[in-house]
Amino acid sequence: MDISEKSRQSLFPSYLYTSSASKVFGRNSKSTGSFMIQAPNESRKIEMFSPAYYAACTAGGILSCGLTHMAVTPLDLVKCNMQINPTKYKSISSGFGVLLQEQGARGFFRGWVPTLLGYSAQGACKFGFYEFFKKYYSDLAGPENAAKYKTLIYLGGSASAEFIADLALCPMEAVKVRVQTQPGFARGLSDGLPKFIKSEGFGGLYKGIVPLWGRQIPYTMMKFASFETVVEMIYKHAVPKPKSECDKTTQLGISFAGGYIAGVLCAVVSHPADNLVSFLNNAKGATVGDAVKNLGLMGLFTRGLPLRIVMIGTLTGAQWGIYDAFKVFVGLPTTGGGAPVAAPAQQPIATA
Repeated sequence: MDISEKSRQSLFPSYLYTSSASKVFGRNSKSTGSFMIQAPNESRKIEMFSPAYYAACTAGGILSCGLTHMAVTPLDLVKCNMQINPTKYKSISSGFGVLLQEQGARGFFRGWVPTLLGYSAQGACKFGFYEFFKKYYSDLAGPENAAKYKTLIYLGGSASAEFIADLALCPMEAVKVRVQTQPGFARGLSDGLPKFIKSEGFGGLYKGIVPLWGRQIPYTMMKFASFETVVEMIYKHAVPKPKSECDKTTQLGISFAGGYIAGVLCAVVSHPADNLVSFLNNAKGATVGDAVKNLGLMGLFTRGLPLRIVMIGTLTGAQWGIYDAFKVFVGLPTTGGGAPVAAPAQQPIATA
């Protein structure tokens, strides 16, 4: 037994760790609530819950969020303009037609640079800190409570992570919305950021932070908690064998399916705040009251919602697929399938 294996066994008792050819981390047990995740490689490249593990999760978050948000820039562009100017952009199809007529095909990717940079930064914090806080809160709760109150741990961990992630996203989101919804304002980030700062000041970059938290924190809580729950239910009820016996392709397919379902739920929960963010970042000096008055209460919940359901469902499914594919690539297990792991409580030292 090598040193790294000894350290893992000292941190996790035998019911959470076994050393075998299959490299099983944990064990299925209805009585203990523990679970089993099979590492995709014969030899794990990265030790679980080590600094390298969190760094890998951060890198996976950059790829999953940055690339997917950039890819759906055309949908996001139409969605934002439908929210800001519904008389001109009356539907998804007519919205694409208006953009094509006025700006050409290149116009569909207007704002892609702040989108890529902003959501890459957000993804790094969202996924990296989620993994950190999930483990941290699980350790605080202890093994028994971590299994019993796993949904609360998912919700708390994702909310904590998103609070930080939005601080990284907000400046780029402000510039993106202004570039996408005000024709002639700027070509992109290089000229849009200086113009925005000159007009609104540096503080203007964070004018939408509270609505952004209002949109993203409930969205991310739903995204992570529902994903974890859906994936666990798929393995429990829809797959004829335990996760540890499923091949990597099957596990990644389940990650995508769980992510898509979670994305649909996210879109519905966070849509009113999304309308507020778009309105506030488009109109100088606008307030939440102005947005509600202009959009109407019903409009807050429904304007642009069908397109956002399609966009966020696809986006979230792809994000979880990319994130877990990266974890598999570096030798880590896919996400979900059981209760969060908590370090066992240290036993008191017996005294004579």
